[in-house]
Amino acid sequence: MMMTTELKRTGLAGVEELYQRRGQRARELSEQGAKVIGYFCCYVPVEFFTALEMLPYRIQGGVNEPITEADAYLETIMCPFIRSAFDLALKNRYDFLDGLVVPHTCDTVQRIYDIWKYYRKPAYSHFINVPHMLQPSSYEFFKQELLTFRKSLEEFAGRKMTDEALTEAVRLHNENRALVRQLYDLRKPDPPLTSGVEILKTMVTGMGLPVLEYNELLRSVIREIRERDGGPGKKPARILIYGSVIDDISFIQLIEDSGANVVMDDLSTGLRGFWHDVEPTPDPLDGIVNRYLDKIYCPRTYRPQAETQEKDLDNRFGYVYKSAADFQVNGVILYVIRFCDTYELDAPDFKSYFQKKGFPVLYLEDDYSAGTLGQLKTRVQAFIEMIA
Repeated sequence: MMMTTELKRTGLAGVEELYQRRGQRARELSEQGAKVIGYFCCYVPVEFFTALEMLPYRIQGGVNEPITEADAYLETIMCPFIRSAFDLALKNRYDFLDGLVVPHTCDTVQRIYDIWKYYRKPAYSHFINVPHMLQPSSYEFFKQELLTFRKSLEEFAGRKMTDEALTEAVRLHNENRALVRQLYDLRKPDPPLTSGVEILKTMVTGMGLPVLEYNELLRSVIREIRERDGGPGKKPARILIYGSVIDDISFIQLIEDSGANVVMDDLSTGLRGFWHDVEPTPDPLDGIVNRYLDKIYCPRTYRPQAETQEKDLDNRFGYVYKSAADFQVNGVILYVIRFCDTYELDAPDFKSYFQKKGFPVLYLEDDYSAGTLGQLKTRVQAFIEMIA
């Protein structure tokens, strides 16, 4: 299977080193001959890459780096995360990528596929149409989309993806998801055994590692946290964050420095892509279709509407409410990146739902920039003082 080289460093020290040198491991593997494929969002089946011994690399932005190149190509009233990621590409930060795979999660992500493909000219590129409505025909449509993607990736790899290799890739990524859930469970106690900063560093680090290496790293981190003395300490506020992309620790650090523990999240870059495993099926593709289409709860997907609004909101947000209760949360932060219509349209229902459940909710709209942290800090501190 895929790249079995052991990591030079493990545990939290290894996470810190890899986090500070994001992309370096992928670059090393690229120099050794591995094909590295960049992708956006949770809806790309990473098992395909692993089955063909490629490295999936989740593309990130850079909140600490001003956007200086992308504005010549992209309008300023679009997702600042996407603008930042493309800005890094224009600065050759992603020159180790051999290809780009983008799913249709929102219109901005769809458009960046065309723009990236036109201006960066990757050796391989593929767009996956992901249905927005969940109905019986959606599953067959998505299966045909993934069959097309599979054939396209096989042509680029120069060999077939066997069902045996795909089944083994599913096993490895299910193991990865289980380990991530174990890591998150370390924040259930009060005080939690690990911090939100440590969790996010680990998650972001894993975005650029082969699954075997990431699993090894996760096991070492979980073991170290369980065995060490001390942790973040008890704080009066236990926060859950709901939103899209947070791939830098600065915002989480701000919250935890303000007197709270971030004990849970439902983020595109957090637990959202790890809630559910791929169920074993005779044809491994069927399990992948069901998991990626039905088991990722993102506002971009519309599920069959329930008879009442209350039941509909339970269908949409009930899983977040359950995790808030399980992790003893007493405050919720709804974090939305500016110009994100998908989350902005969802925000009123989400806020109303959790307030009716008895949770104070802080709604924050951010520019995906370290320059806005001062403004956010004032509101976060006031919120924590209110619930503490």
